Amino acid sequence: MTMTTTDAITARPWLDASLPVDDRVQLLLDEMTVDEKAGLFFHTMIAIGDLDEANPVFATPSAREFVHVKNMTHFNLLGAAPTGREIAAWQNALQRLAASTRLGIPVTLSTDPRHSFSENPGASILAGPFSQWPETLGLAATRDPDLVQRFADIARQEYTAVGLRVALHPQVDLATEPRWARQTATFGEDAELSGILGAAYIRGFQGASFGPGSVSTMTKHFPGGGPQKDGEDPHFPYGREQVYPGGRFELHLKPFEDALAAGTRQMMPYYGMPVGTEFEEVGFGFNRSVITGLLRERFGFDGLVCTDWGLINDAEIFGQPFPARAWGVEDLTPRERMRKVIDAGVDQFGGEDCPELLLELVADGSVTEERLDVSARRILREKFELGLFEDPFVDEDAADEVVGRAEFRAAGEAAQRASVTVLTNRGALPFATGLRLYVEGVENEVASAYGEVVATPAEADLAIVRLQAPFEQRDTTFENFFHAGSLEFTEEVVAHVREIAAAVPTVVDVLADRPPILQPIVDAATAVTVNWGASGAALLDVLSGAAPARGALPFDLPRSMAAVEESRPDVPFDTADPLFRFGHGLTL
Repeated sequence: MTMTTTDAITARPWLDASLPVDDRVQLLLDEMTVDEKAGLFFHTMIAIGDLDEANPVFATPSAREFVHVKNMTHFNLLGAAPTGREIAAWQNALQRLAASTRLGIPVTLSTDPRHSFSENPGASILAGPFSQWPETLGLAATRDPDLVQRFADIARQEYTAVGLRVALHPQVDLATEPRWARQTATFGEDAELSGILGAAYIRGFQGASFGPGSVSTMTKHFPGGGPQKDGEDPHFPYGREQVYPGGRFELHLKPFEDALAAGTRQMMPYYGMPVGTEFEEVGFGFNRSVITGLLRERFGFDGLVCTDWGLINDAEIFGQPFPARAWGVEDLTPRERMRKVIDAGVDQFGGEDCPELLLELVADGSVTEERLDVSARRILREKFELGLFEDPFVDEDAADEVVGRAEFRAAGEAAQRASVTVLTNRGALPFATGLRLYVEGVENEVASAYGEVVATPAEADLAIVRLQAPFEQRDTTFENFFHAGSLEFTEEVVAHVREIAAAVPTVVDVLADRPPILQPIVDAATAVTVNWGASGAALLDVLSGAAPARGALPFDLPRSMAAVEESRPDVPFDTADPLFRFGHGLTL
């Protein structure tokens, strides 16, 4: 016998959409066991695959164990998929699994950014079937809030088509330390621009009003992750300290204030621990003075706060042991860390799947069930307002029609072109199509649409060379996804550019995921451009004049590593005598 809608509402009165959301939340909360409440607190990684087999991501349990044994309903989807349909079909299967539990609480799926060119299992995912856009720094280089909102609206449509309902972004940290590995996903160095563009991003993802068509934004990393000591990232123990020698802690809050004004629904604190401030010297996710005192009380935020991933338990990543990012509380046990996070005012543990620890804390009286209810209300409210209880499923047939739609791809390609920034030009640009071209870093098939591709610089009329901004190799695979260390090109790279430039006029384009030291490249090349994710065709459209050069630097480009090392990590535009200033960009 099939249950009617009336029967379903009678059995589960919280499904009555005519009731106010707060009433529905309370009705459901009243039915939940402590075990079911505890499961809401964990938001961990998952990958597409058989729901009954262990996840291929970091050796985590099967989806069935997550949902049926651990009572978990929040997952961060890692890894690319060949098609939108494949993601949609898997998410529907996962929702059917969730519907088979005692209360049928639907799953909420989240994702790191997946519309750009970078891949880092700790930060971003290649675009795959989705439309492809420049990195967030590239969006900032366009200086166009309407373009940013259009991107976010398109991403919203592609996400919702496959069941992704939480964006673990935008990242509105200020890129005030030139060596910091995470700045490619920021809007750059300027607080005002970051706030304006971050707000546009949130409006695009969440829509004019928050509801069933929205993607909830988890803005990060409160209260600003940019001022890293020596530019090192707090994913790793050597990068745990955030320092403020310039006294600019308040400046880093500005983009978050704009995000809150735009209605961001969720917030993620960073791993770092503040040093030399009025706040407790522990990681921000453990930091009651920051989460409760600053975010909850001063800014009045009553949305969901989720920690960054992996604060509680040590882990193994790519076969290497990595400690929990329990900076400042390394001496605490996992249970003690969990209690401190709860006491700080956080609602969810990112990257963790250990509700049994939370249940132990409740059982021994360290955490009350009333405290669980405070966070559970926020978590459930989000699910109700997203419309997941009404319809958690997506249209598998329509997914491929939306994901990577031709007009979406065209918009992404236009944004790539708009973000390319011309730094110098000594008469080489725009180049006439039909020239003999020597290229490195551009596929010959792509370049042949703009000229005759030749094998050596000596045969060419123009050389086009694409480079990656420099970074230092570190000890482990995971560390090397985070480009860190020196911003200077090696002598070998500079010599190679000089050799080509001695033979033929040369254009050098640099993928500037961090601000490189370009002085030796500028001295050698006829023209220099930077990008933050642009296909070979998008770049050559700009270089040939088929598309206008529009990009403007979202940060200063320092003149030397000495200037970088002497600058204050919390102060924007603090490197002495920069080679190119924020906002620089030539037209052609």
